[in-house]
Amino acid sequence: MWTGIFPAVTTKFTTDDRLDHAEMERCFGLQMEAGCDGLIVAGSLGEGPMLSQDEKIEVFHTARKVAGKKPVLVTINEAGTREGAALAKRAAKEGADGLMIVPSPIYHTNPQETVASLKAVAAAGDLPVMIYSNRVAYRVDVTVDDMEELAEDKRFVAIKESSDDIRRATEIINRFGNRFDLFTGVDNLAFEALSVGAIGWVAGLVVAFPKETVAIYQLMKQGRREEALAIYRWFRPLLDLDVSTYLVQNIKLAEVLAIGTNDRVRMPRQPLIGERRAAVERIVKEALASRPELPKLNIAKAA
Repeated sequence: MWTGIFPAVTTKFTTDDRLDHAEMERCFGLQMEAGCDGLIVAGSLGEGPMLSQDEKIEVFHTARKVAGKKPVLVTINEAGTREGAALAKRAAKEGADGLMIVPSPIYHTNPQETVASLKAVAAAGDLPVMIYSNRVAYRVDVTVDDMEELAEDKRFVAIKESSDDIRRATEIINRFGNRFDLFTGVDNLAFEALSVGAIGWVAGLVVAFPKETVAIYQLMKQGRREEALAIYRWFRPLLDLDVSTYLVQNIKLAEVLAIGTNDRVRMPRQPLIGERRAAVERIVKEALASRPELPKLNIAKAA
């Protein structure tokens, strides 16, 4: 059902901390122009936990406007199951194509609680669901055994695999075959995941480097592994910026340098300063100075 590059887009703010829809429309448009296959709003990179439910729906509508016929997913990362179910229901009513559901980022659920909560939110929205499994960031592991229970519900169609263990991708495929659309959610494991059977990539650095991200996926899809690997090796220092407590600030700063936007974030986050900012700037500027020439690819234009 879903495949390809799905950017986890950043949320843009004005100087007075309001949503900047005009800038989001421009930035989301760059993703579509590069050949991305869908958009995911209000995730970790989109500062979802710092947005109100009204704001999440507003960001969704901006993405929906830009994406045309391509799918737009709303992330459900509420602290409570009740609140998550309410947002899921609202997202469905507003026209979302699907949901990406995160176990509570506040309470670390046990396996029984994890499955029950995911099922409750999915039932409320009654939309196709991508399970977000990220034991590193959220301290809850949606295990392969948990997925076995979730597989009984046809609403669960995809998995964003972010366990940080590349072996998990093969374990999922061995257990379920093609029951789930398997996406990687760790930027600096993307080549490895695509090599062992992932069919999609929920990407972060794509927001600053969309063409390179799409090129890696398309080349792998076409069996042009060595060409993809060459780009990936160039990309790796940038992709490492996604695996950090400061991933939002890191990636928004990369956007500043690569696509000319701003790096405003919502408190308690603040933009990078000092040596940390200088270090990220060095990584991005070095990458920009050595940016590879990309091979020609046949990619369907955005609708």
